[in-house]
Amino acid sequence: MKVELEQRTIEVHVAYGRGSKLSLQVDPTGFVTVKAPNGTSDEMIRQAVRQHGEQITARLDAIEKSREVLQAREYNEDNKFLHLGRYYFLNELIDTSASSDDEVLRQRLKKFYFASCKKIVLERMPYYQKQLKVTPKSVEIVESSTKWGSCSSNKQLTFNYRLAMAPVEVIDYVIVHELCHLTHMNHDRSFWRRVGSIMPDYKDKEAFLAKYGPALTL
Repeated sequence: MKVELEQRTIEVHVAYGRGSKLSLQVDPTGFVTVKAPNGTSDEMIRQAVRQHGEQITARLDAIEKSREVLQAREYNEDNKFLHLGRYYFLNELIDTSASSDDEVLRQRLKKFYFASCKKIVLERMPYYQKQLKVTPKSVEIVESSTKWGSCSSNKQLTFNYRLAMAPVEVIDYVIVHELCHLTHMNHDRSFWRRVGSIMPDYKDKEAFLAKYGPALTL
């Protein structure tokens, strides 16, 4: 569900349950969840989000700020960068011989991550598609400061290019998570049971992203 907050549109995931109260949560990765009683109307949920809009946007801004590099990062052969959970020297990931300009090398590394993320997602997704018996309409690699993946109502999946820095098993979790949204758009109990049926230790993967996600950045 998308909710307009002043000049900002945020993606809100709704988890329905037997509780009697609405509650809102913004996790360390910027994932906004509303827990609502069964039968709660969309408008009531949007109204609750708007009422807490200032706190939500402040939290999202703080998360985004925490990802900013405190000092200019140097892109040279002496520095190491994450790829699939391991550190590599820059020249092990991209060709550094043609330029010594930091911005040129940064963009080249970013392009490498985009390509690597697309490759690993498309290689590993069919295995989980077969288990879940689902097929997305399309798959796209994007840049996002708050989301690792998303699933639209018309079955279009997106994945954050920064996932290429994470271990493969964490990438697998995000793939499974988004594929499960093809049949369960909300984070209700059925959704999490489905995720757990494929990946019983999914909470460990969530904990990794919550703890180390801010470090997975250029």
